[in-house]
Amino acid sequence: MAWSRIARSSQLSQSLSRIVSEGGAPTPAASALRNAAALGQRGPRFASSSSFHSLASVALADKCGAAGHLHHPSRGISTTPAKLLPATAAEAVSAESSDAEAAAMAAVPDLGPTKPGEKPRVVVLGTGWASCRFLKDVDTSVYDVVCVSPRNHMVFTPLLASTCVGTLEFRSVVEPVSRIQPALATRPGSYFFLANCTAVDTEKHEVYCTVAASEGLPTNPYRFRVAYDKLVIASGAEPLTFRIKGVEENAIFLREVNHAQEIRRKLLTNLMLSENPGLPEEEKKRLLHCVVVGGGPTGVEFSGELSDFITRDVRDRYSHVKDDVKVTLIEANEILSSFDDGLRTYAKRHLSEYGVKLVKGAVKEVLPKEIVLSDDTRVPYGLLVWSTGVGPSQFVKSLDLPKSLGGRIGINEYLRVPSVEDVFALGDCAGFLESTGKPVLPALAQVAEREGKYLAQLLKKVAAQKGGGKAHCISKTDDLGEPFVYKHMGSMASVGRYKALVDLRENKDAKGVSMAGFASWVMWRSAYLTRVVSWRNRFYVAANWLTTFVFGRDDTRIG
Repeated sequence: MAWSRIARSSQLSQSLSRIVSEGGAPTPAASALRNAAALGQRGPRFASSSSFHSLASVALADKCGAAGHLHHPSRGISTTPAKLLPATAAEAVSAESSDAEAAAMAAVPDLGPTKPGEKPRVVVLGTGWASCRFLKDVDTSVYDVVCVSPRNHMVFTPLLASTCVGTLEFRSVVEPVSRIQPALATRPGSYFFLANCTAVDTEKHEVYCTVAASEGLPTNPYRFRVAYDKLVIASGAEPLTFRIKGVEENAIFLREVNHAQEIRRKLLTNLMLSENPGLPEEEKKRLLHCVVVGGGPTGVEFSGELSDFITRDVRDRYSHVKDDVKVTLIEANEILSSFDDGLRTYAKRHLSEYGVKLVKGAVKEVLPKEIVLSDDTRVPYGLLVWSTGVGPSQFVKSLDLPKSLGGRIGINEYLRVPSVEDVFALGDCAGFLESTGKPVLPALAQVAEREGKYLAQLLKKVAAQKGGGKAHCISKTDDLGEPFVYKHMGSMASVGRYKALVDLRENKDAKGVSMAGFASWVMWRSAYLTRVVSWRNRFYVAANWLTTFVFGRDDTRIG
């Protein structure tokens, strides 16, 4: 088997020589084919093919051949090194007569379709709340799982604001996806790929991916494709900028850990720069002015954390500039609009009392050192945090799938994209189609988490039916059981200084618990401590809270 592969590589090299000799200098196509041939002599894990849109099932069959194998103890199986198979001799001959683009695509590796007797493969796009809950609950005795995401962890977003000022450390709010679903690291047919999905072919049941960091790989960017039996799109959403000029260039979002790290560096840098001698008073005040745009839970909680940091820590450690540090929260409508009037009034009064200036207005333009509001008021800033909600990502917009209101991927009551086979969508990137009669659900963690849990149970039922979960096994007439139903469990938000809002009603007009104050803050912390994914991170969070309470926040500037 190994010798036959070397022979095929030799044939490919000879074909390349003819291409180069006839055409003069090597073309990009010839270079791509030569790379494929060179890599192919080292053994397969992914297979190459003659077209970007075809599957190399024969190459995957060779994967379990007897010759040239190495033992892989972490997977408990024998496998060959993760290299690229060369094209067959027939493919090489075909490549000679094809154009440069088709020849270049011959070097694209793939993870081909599953074969009879193998477990069906579920491909999951993303590592957010919905996808990670699905990964946690999916039955890996029935399915092989492949997760594709540009990050290898889940972020516990409700506590992300606390990391910006040192209340929590960054590792306390992240959970590696391999801990959430160990099969990704231990099962032979399950993988995690650090990559971005760039396209989906629903007819061929393939996703096309580009590696997030391609340095050191055979090509840059490095592209590959994965065949699926079931596809779960849970790629999340992007921050809304409302196409306001200057937002992306000058503001910092608060969605990822790297955003929180950037905010923390900027905040501490401005505090230290403001103490330099000879700095004009106006410039000092600008550096120490923190502006938050967006009065939702994230914006309010971050403003509360900033207020705490300034009141307790900055006044002790930056006494020369303590009176110049200011926080402004800008909201076009009402802050915390999902809460009732009583709780909103409490939040406004509390934030104002502890130094957060509330401004009602819309941002017209963002300049490098100031914001221009719709009434032409100019607000200078040293740190600008943008938290105005989320909308569909460019990837979601590019998909040729039906869309719901707001541009999300349209799904039915079973979280399935009804116009194509074997595709499901969850979380912030998905919304019910108008034909279902259901409203588009809010972009909340509890919505995404319950959708992930529901879909894992649904696919387990599908695997027990005809087809065993393989591609094309679900028809439009199949009974999938109970549809997904969302019941709102309430909302919580911290406003700083050991105070929080808790509203456990299904909606603002329903009866139930609605309260604010210290007791609410205890409930808020207790609820989130129990919701942190692992016991390891619960210990981290509890230890960080205790350390901060005793010693104050860490203001070390790193990076």
